[in-house]
Amino acid sequence: MSAGAESVGVCYGTSGNNLPPASEVVALCRSRNINRMRIYDPNQVFLQALRGSNIELILGLPNSDLQSIASNPSSANSWVLRNVRNFWPAVKFRYIAVGNEVSPVNGGATSGLARFVLPAMRNVHNAVASAGLQNQIKVTTAIDLTLIGNSYPPSQGAFRGDTTSYIHPIIGFLAQINAPLLANIYPYFSYSGNPRDISLPYALFAAPAAVVWDGDRGYQNLFDAMLDALYAAVERAGGAAVEVVVSESGWPSGGGVAATVENAGTYYANLIRHVKGSGTPRRPNRAIETYLFGMFDENQKQPELEKHFGVFSPNKQQKYPLSFGLQKISHVFGQNNSSIHTRSDI
Repeated sequence: MSAGAESVGVCYGTSGNNLPPASEVVALCRSRNINRMRIYDPNQVFLQALRGSNIELILGLPNSDLQSIASNPSSANSWVLRNVRNFWPAVKFRYIAVGNEVSPVNGGATSGLARFVLPAMRNVHNAVASAGLQNQIKVTTAIDLTLIGNSYPPSQGAFRGDTTSYIHPIIGFLAQINAPLLANIYPYFSYSGNPRDISLPYALFAAPAAVVWDGDRGYQNLFDAMLDALYAAVERAGGAAVEVVVSESGWPSGGGVAATVENAGTYYANLIRHVKGSGTPRRPNRAIETYLFGMFDENQKQPELEKHFGVFSPNKQQKYPLSFGLQKISHVFGQNNSSIHTRSDI
């Protein structure tokens, strides 16, 4: 399979009380040629189900574990032994995401955890390296774009001043160990927060021509503008060689502004097509490794909007006709049963 065909994965969150068992989730992914997944914690039942599946995995180290892992290298060694080495190579770990959407911004829900992220990354990387797996399994973290202070025009992208002491050393470490930065990128939230100035077609990859110009670079969709602003910020932080993996992106089918089955189906289909090789104006003609959020609707998420991000319903029916990998999915468009999935699992 080409790199482009492999560029799309799916995030598997579990905040629902009506989700299929792990073995059925893995079987569903295999039947749909979903060859990459992201999970948010080292669920042992799910890791067991992944054995021999050939599915590449982003494994999350939850925010709740950051302090203990940062404080004690032996805790990191134990975590890697229990959750990685015990399953490798039958489970194909691709990245370990140490923390999700941690931000140092004062008053934020995760601000108290920010100081633990880089030490935890170092300890986990050292544990992976001591197992001789540092070239196969890259250690990183997942950010959201609230860390970006300036995003317009995209070439002027820069991190917020009150986040640089947090994010710049992380980017330096990623450059040192040749690992990518993971970023959760949601044009939906930019659009829904500012529908007066952002057009819906621009957010859905449906604009007929460039909407925004940045010098000689024309932007036909909001996703590219957001990603290029992040590329610029990462380069300004000394990370010119650091790749960005889009570790979440999605559109809800209910519960909010423009959150319809039609819009969500359009977004996912166009996103999949776009990331397989178009690149962005700043970094053109390349696949963008991207993970759709999420696998299922998750009915225990709050607020309501967060329940409707699944590309499958809990009964395993596809909500939209999407192509993962090389196989076309052409089931019911718009089946939106019970709900379960959301923007981020922390």
